[in-house]
Amino acid sequence: EVQIYLFEFINSLTPSGIPPHHLNLKVGAIVMLLRNLLISQGLCNGTCMKVQRLHEHCIEASLVTGSNRGHTVLIPRIKLSPSDANNPLTLNRLQFPLRLAYSMTINKVQGQTFEKLGIHLPQPVFSHGQLYVAFSRACAMNNIVRVMTIN
Repeated sequence: EVQIYLFEFINSLTPSGIPPHHLNLKVGAIVMLLRNLLISQGLCNGTCMKVQRLHEHCIEASLVTGSNRGHTVLIPRIKLSPSDANNPLTLNRLQFPLRLAYSMTINKVQGQTFEKLGIHLPQPVFSHGQLYVAFSRACAMNNIVRVMTIN
């Protein structure tokens, strides 16, 4: 049976790991890479960058974490498809593999180092290991701001 979907409906879909149809970015925005592009240059899933310039077919950004910190890279538009096999329709989106990243989960920051870090813990962490990961991401303890809910 053939299903017909409106463009508005398809464009509103945001499966896991797929950026939205309309990606609102500005120069200076902090973004996270959603795909491994060039691992040798630090372009891995989860890499954080700062947008330097917006072009029609690529985004110029500088890496803000990792051993290649400060390097300028070009991020192209690529064809993205969700990996969820349970999805009732096949979705391919030509988009920059980026997402705004002013905040991230503890799991996403694992392996990264930040000069300054804010940690928001509205609920208790899952394990002591998660708490260690969160607090060990900053270069110095005095560069960490903590926000916690105390009952």
